[in-house]
Amino acid sequence: MSASVAQLSTSIRLALLATVVLSAWLGPTASASNPSEPAKVSAPRDAESDRVEFPGVIIDLKNKCVDIEASVCLDRGPLELIACTRGTKEHESIVSINARPKHVHLGLLLIGTRNGNPAMSREVPVKDSTPRWIDIPPRGDPIEVFLVLKDAAGQSVEHPISDFVMRSEGDRDPVENGGALHTTNDAKLLNSFVFAGSHVIKDDEGRSQYLADIEGNVISISTFGDEVLCLPGWNSDVNAALAWQINPAKLPKVGSKVTLRLRPSVRTAEQGNAVGSKGVVE
Repeated sequence: MSASVAQLSTSIRLALLATVVLSAWLGPTASASNPSEPAKVSAPRDAESDRVEFPGVIIDLKNKCVDIEASVCLDRGPLELIACTRGTKEHESIVSINARPKHVHLGLLLIGTRNGNPAMSREVPVKDSTPRWIDIPPRGDPIEVFLVLKDAAGQSVEHPISDFVMRSEGDRDPVENGGALHTTNDAKLLNSFVFAGSHVIKDDEGRSQYLADIEGNVISISTFGDEVLCLPGWNSDVNAALAWQINPAKLPKVGSKVTLRLRPSVRTAEQGNAVGSKGVVE
C-alpha cells in the first residue's frame, strides 16, 4: 500500500470514528440548519485534503487545526465571550457561529487534544460538620485562537485573537480570579485558552445533551462553567468587573464573514513562565 493510500485510509477511519463517537456520546447529531435532520460528516475526498467536515466546521487532520465559519457580531463594548452560537449572546461576543459546539469539541479531539472540565464548585463532605464547597479551576489542553481575515490582496491572514481585545478602561478592569482581583491595566489577553469541554447532561427524557449547545457559550472570557474553551482561572461575569473590551482597529465590520481557527498550543518553557493564572500575559 502506498503512503498516500495509507494516509487516506487513516483519514477515512478518523471520519468514521467521528461519526461513531458522536453518536455514542450524544446520540444522532442534528443538522445546524434543520435540527430534525441528522448532520452529515464528510470524509476526506483524497489524501491531499485530509480533512473531516461538520456543518460550519472543517477539521484539518494534516495541519491539526479546526476552522469554524463565523460572523462578526459586535464592534465595540465590553466582552464576556470570544465566540457564541447564533441567536444567543451576540451583544457580548466578538463573533457568532452556526456550527454546533459539540462538533467543535469533537474536532479538537480528532486533532489530538484532550478536554478537561470547566470551572465549577463541588461539595466536599466534612466529618461531623456541615459540608463545604470548593472551587475547581478549569483544566484541559491549551488551544490557540485566531481569526482568519482577507488582506487587501485577498489573501487569508491569521490574526491572534488578542489583536481584537484590549483592557477595559477606568474602573471596569478588575478580574475576579479565585477570590483575588487582578488590576494590571497594561496586561494583554492570552491567545491560548483551556479546552474545558463543557458538560454532557441528561434532559427530562434521559437523552444526552451537550450543555454548550443549549447555552451558546463557545469561547469565553468570563467564567460561565459550561463553555467549550475558556481562560485559565475564574473570571467575573459581573458587568462592573468586566476586564476586556473590543479593540476595533483591525476588526471587520459587523456582519462580515470570517474564519475562527483553533490550533493546539505549543509553548516554550520561557513562554509558559510568562503566563499568569488569570488569563493575561504579565
